[in-house]
Amino acid sequence: MSEQPEDILRNLFQRAVEVADPMKSLAAFLPDKPEGRVTVIGAGKASARMAEAVEAAWGPCSGLVITRYGYGRPCQGIEIVEAAHPVPDEAGLTATRRMLDLVQGLGEDDFVLALISGGASALLTAPAGDISLSEKQEVNQALLSSGAPIGQMNKVRKHLSAVKGGQLAASAHPAKMLALLLSDVPGDDPAEIGSGPTVGDDSSSADAAAILERWQIDVPSSVTAVLSGASGVLLPDHDRLSRVTNTIFAAPSQSLESAKDLAEGLGCDVEILGDALEGEAREVARAHAQLALEHHKQRQGSGRPLLLLSGGELTVTRNGKGVGGPNAEYALALALALQGASGIHAIACDTDGVDGAAEVAGAVIGPDTLAKAAARGVSASDALADNDAHSFFEKIGDQVVTGPTLTNVNDFRAIWIGE
Repeated sequence: MSEQPEDILRNLFQRAVEVADPMKSLAAFLPDKPEGRVTVIGAGKASARMAEAVEAAWGPCSGLVITRYGYGRPCQGIEIVEAAHPVPDEAGLTATRRMLDLVQGLGEDDFVLALISGGASALLTAPAGDISLSEKQEVNQALLSSGAPIGQMNKVRKHLSAVKGGQLAASAHPAKMLALLLSDVPGDDPAEIGSGPTVGDDSSSADAAAILERWQIDVPSSVTAVLSGASGVLLPDHDRLSRVTNTIFAAPSQSLESAKDLAEGLGCDVEILGDALEGEAREVARAHAQLALEHHKQRQGSGRPLLLLSGGELTVTRNGKGVGGPNAEYALALALALQGASGIHAIACDTDGVDGAAEVAGAVIGPDTLAKAAARGVSASDALADNDAHSFFEKIGDQVVTGPTLTNVNDFRAIWIGE
C-alpha cells in the first residue's frame, strides 16, 4: 500500500461526501414532473444543490429555497436565498415568510416538492407567538452551547416555531406534497431532519419546556408564554398532513458503506461502529481511543490495517471561549488519549464542510500530532479545556478545509490502525 494513512483517510472522507451529492443521488427519487402547477420549496445546507438537481431532471421550475451563506447554486427558475446558520438572521426570517405566502392558497390539483436537509432548523425561521428574532437567536445560541443532543434541541425549536413540526406542509394543504429529505440525524428519523417542517410530532410544549430546564437555559418571558399555551406543532396523523409523502434519498449509512468499500479495495479490514453515534465529543473520543489501542495490540503482525468508521452527531458543552466544533474537539481529545501511539491515525469531519460555526470541516491526527504541537509551543490540553480545537489544528497545519460541500450527512470519523 503506497499511499500514506493521512491521504487515505482524506480520500475516504471525500468518497463519503461524493456519494451523498444530490446531483448524483436525488434524481432516482423524483417522479415524472406532474402536470399543472408545481412549486418547489426547501431549506438546508444541501437544499440549493437539491434544487439544482431537480431542475437538471425536470427543467426550469418555480419556487423558493433557503440555504446557508456561500452554499447557493445557479438555478434556472427556482429562487435561491442565502441566510445564516447555525444562528438564524433577518434574511432567513424574511425568506421563510415569503415561502409560507408562496404555498398558501394552493388547491388539490397543485403539487409541492419540498427539499429538506440539515440546517433547515436555523434557515427556516418563523418565531411563534410574540418571540422576536433576537430572542430566538439567543435561545438558539444557548442550545448550541449547552451540550444538548440534537434531537432535544430540535424539539425545542419546533415548539418555538410557526413553520416546523409539520407546519410548513400544513400551510400548503390541500396541495399534494412530496418531501425529499437528506438525512443528517442519528437514526434517520424524518421528524428530526431540519426539525421536521413537513413531518408531524407528538411531543408537547411541556416537553420543550422540560428540555430547557434540564439544560439550564434561561429564556425570555415571550418563550415562556409560547410554551405555556397551545403548540402549533401538528400530530403525525393530522388531516392537514394526509397528502404529504416524506422520502429520505440519502443518509449517513450510505456514505459509510461507500467509504468501507473503498477501504476494503485498498486492502483494509473495516469495522463500522455505527452511523448514529451521539454524545459528548471528548468522551466518545476517549472511548474510541481505548478501542483503537486494544485493536492495535491484538493485531500486531497481522499485516493488514484496520479501519474503524463511525457517523452520527456529537455535541460539545462549551465551557471555554475558543473556536471549535464537535469533530475537531473529538480529534483533539482522541490525540490526547492516544498519547502518540504508533500506527494510529484518524480523521473527523462534518460532511457539510462546517464543523460547529467555523468554515472548517474538521481535522486529521497521527502519532506525531502532540509532538508537532509541542514543537510549536501549542498545548493540546489547554486547547481542549478552552474548546479551542480549530485554533489548535490551524497552528499545526492539520485542519481539513473543503469549502461548501453542498451536501450534509453529518459527522464522518475514521480511525486507521496499522503497524
